[in-house]
Amino acid sequence: MNSSTRPRPRAILRIHFHPAERSEELYGQLLAVVDGISSRVEPLPADWSAYVDLSGALTYWGRDAEGLIAVVRLRLLALHGVQCSAGAGPTRSIAAMAADLTPPGSATVVRDDPYEIAAFLRTKPASALPGIGPKTARTLARYGIRTVGDIADTRLPTLQRILGTAAARLAHDRAHGTDERPVVPGAAPRTKSAARRFDRDELDPDQHHRAVLGLVQGLGGRLRTSGEIAQALTLTVTYADRTQTLRTRSLTEPTAHTPALAATARELLTGLGLQRARVRALALRAERLRPAEETVHQLTLDQRDDRLRRLEAALDRAASRYGPGITGAASTFTRTE
Repeated sequence: MNSSTRPRPRAILRIHFHPAERSEELYGQLLAVVDGISSRVEPLPADWSAYVDLSGALTYWGRDAEGLIAVVRLRLLALHGVQCSAGAGPTRSIAAMAADLTPPGSATVVRDDPYEIAAFLRTKPASALPGIGPKTARTLARYGIRTVGDIADTRLPTLQRILGTAAARLAHDRAHGTDERPVVPGAAPRTKSAARRFDRDELDPDQHHRAVLGLVQGLGGRLRTSGEIAQALTLTVTYADRTQTLRTRSLTEPTAHTPALAATARELLTGLGLQRARVRALALRAERLRPAEETVHQLTLDQRDDRLRRLEAALDRAASRYGPGITGAASTFTRTE
């Protein structure tokens, strides 16, 4: 194969910004600096980072990935006094893993070479692979699968018995350095929201809880229908005088599972202490949505959770046929006194 027909190597960058103070304006300015190197920038404002596709920029600038990252770091520091950490590799997952290992002011680059990819991946603990969290890693460890190399070496049918079909395929592919997800320029983080306005200013905490339960049920169903998972929830309370209180909390695990969403929503509501508040409206927003296939559900030995998921799927099917409702959902949002 001559140089004119050889596939262009992929180079995906995951960059984290580390400013002393954060503002939306500054984040936009930092993205503009990166955009000056490559226009294929996917913002991730929730954690002040971004994915950047450097594949075409390597040829345009006549530099390798290390050289381009050095230019970006220098410009960020000179123009805004902001340090960054960066990881680069041939796929999004490798770039993310490399970035997680890198302290501010440094960069880790994995070249698009099978031997270098294998050398980088195989020694990492299983939990370092995107989609494999601590609980799943512990489950894999019980079968002697402790590293990314162990995942790569395990036959797919065996992994499927442990993780399930979709999760096993995802883990197996990423353990072999396969991840075809592109960088999506300018993609804003997606959200979904639901709101409840009371007929009168509501003082009863039980009514507040019931209203939030209804919002959780609606959001969970919509997320599952669209094949998305949320990474955080934001609760907004509007009072009788039209002032508002807003609270956001990250979910322990990105999910569209109603009981998990309900637990976080309950914590948000309880933390506000609305016992004597005159509440006019409540709104719940699912933040930082991602495709459901990007995250592996953490395995659990909780049989009740498994039953709830099966019930949830049945209720979703019923809702799609007969219309939305919250029948049978109260157990997902239990209160403790």
